[in-house]
Amino acid sequence: MAESRSSDTTGKAWFHDIYNEPDPRAYFRRLGPLEYEIPHHAQDVFRRTRAERAAIGTGDGEGPVTVLDVCCSYGINAALLNHDVSLAELYHHYTGPEADSLTTTELIERDKEFYASRRRADASPAIGLDAADNAVRYALAVGLLDEAYAENLESASPSLLLQRALGRTGLITVTGGVGYVTHRTFEALLEWTRRPVWVSAFVLRTVPYEQVAASLEARGLTTRTDASRTYPQRLFTTVAEQSAAVERVLLAGDDPAGLEADGRYHTRLYESRPSLV
Repeated sequence: MAESRSSDTTGKAWFHDIYNEPDPRAYFRRLGPLEYEIPHHAQDVFRRTRAERAAIGTGDGEGPVTVLDVCCSYGINAALLNHDVSLAELYHHYTGPEADSLTTTELIERDKEFYASRRRADASPAIGLDAADNAVRYALAVGLLDEAYAENLESASPSLLLQRALGRTGLITVTGGVGYVTHRTFEALLEWTRRPVWVSAFVLRTVPYEQVAASLEARGLTTRTDASRTYPQRLFTTVAEQSAAVERVLLAGDDPAGLEADGRYHTRLYESRPSLV
């Protein structure tokens, strides 16, 4: 198993040294051997959810659904949502010898062309939120994000510009960020939304979601999940990380057999929508 630099109080490895580099090459090099795959599973889910959200409209001529990705990092979910590209292709794109030979400035120029040539006709305006300022700056520079906000809503209110962006948002997405962010972030986001907002969140089975769901419920969103369906996230980095995860899953009343017990984190999908939808 690959080694991480640190872990949190739950025993989960953290990769702080790759989350805020000037570009995503270290991110993909580190996570590739761990078979980090949750953005792949989210790709079709988010596209489908976006289409369903667009179908209800609002009657105010809002246009395409604006998507805000929480813990957006280098804009990977936006890349997969709005472009004809797979996660496997992104791993190859950022870990191949051609990428290794480029400066960050040269990589940005290459990526502008790469993503522009793969832009989908149904692409949505994409907003990114992440405390990692270098990561969101990269995603904005290459055109993956239309707006990017390096803000921590766990400890501060949204900036005026982010408040305005939230007023245009119709779908909030997250893959794995819950745990790093809590109900406080979701409450801060929904405080400033003005259109009917849906939330689509992939959450590790080791992380409780009840408090987030309760906060969403207080703002008129009903949360549903298929308890029988899970989505793999990545391999464990160490036996200790696996043991901690298995213990937390058991404490949550879930069964790790065939899932965490077999060597990797698994997530559950939570969909939150207005009660009448």
